[in-house]
Amino acid sequence: MRIAELARLAKVKVSTVRFYERSGVLAEPERTTGGYRDYRETDVVRLRFLRRGQELGFTLAELHDFDRLSQAARSGGASAGDVAAAAAQKLQEIDEKVADLQRTRSAISDLLDAQCVDPSVPCPIVSALAGVVEAESS
Repeated sequence: MRIAELARLAKVKVSTVRFYERSGVLAEPERTTGGYRDYRETDVVRLRFLRRGQELGFTLAELHDFDRLSQAARSGGASAGDVAAAAAQKLQEIDEKVADLQRTRSAISDLLDAQCVDPSVPCPIVSALAGVVEAESS
């Protein structure tokens, strides 16, 4: 099949297919005698895998690693547990990002509680963002 058909079936743009080929996560297909790329059904599956993986937050490098681990598991060089461990690592990274976002949200919420109501004094939000610490009266 040609590149436009592949892109349509995988629900990606033609430019995405070419980018994946340049990035090395999608093998460049054989060419027809006329010079057109000739894709297979396995390429559709591969593109869907890449698209879905990216939707879940995996980078192309991580997806490439998953693929290598999966191939190694099929040939006895790795285990399904290795693939699961890689996914668990990604989940840990996501949990850490969520915790960071929750801390950031809490800090911004605290700033909003300070409110900028008195025009004669600097807004506490701006002061906090600038790193200005009010001198405490003794």
